[in-house]
Amino acid sequence: MAYDEGHAELMRAELADVPGISEKKMFGGLCFLHHGHMVCGVHARGGMARVGKAAEPEALQIAGISPLSFTGRKMGGMVDVSEDVLADDARRAQIVRMALAYASSLPPKP
Repeated sequence: MAYDEGHAELMRAELADVPGISEKKMFGGLCFLHHGHMVCGVHARGGMARVGKAAEPEALQIAGISPLSFTGRKMGGMVDVSEDVLADDARRAQIVRMALAYASSLPPKP
C-alpha cells in the first residue's frame, strides 16, 4: 500500500474519540469509515475526504483542499487533502469534521 503511515496516524488521532470508526485498505491507500461509510483516507500524495456534494464548495475554500480526481475525472463530493492540510491541526480537524458530518447523515448500512 502506498500511503504515509504518519499521515494515517494523524487521521487515527483525529478520529480516536468517534465511536464506529473502522479502517479499510482501498484505492491504493487506507480509508477510515464511520459505521461502514467512508469518511476520509490517506494515499501516496496526502489524503482525501468525502464531504458530500452539498458541502464540497465550502470544503474547496480551505487552503490545500482541491477536487479529487484519481483517474482524471472529478469525483463529486470527494476532495483531495494536501499534505500541508494533514500537517495543520486546525485545517485537518475542519475537513474531518465536515466528512464525518456527511458520513453520519447517511442511512445505516445493512
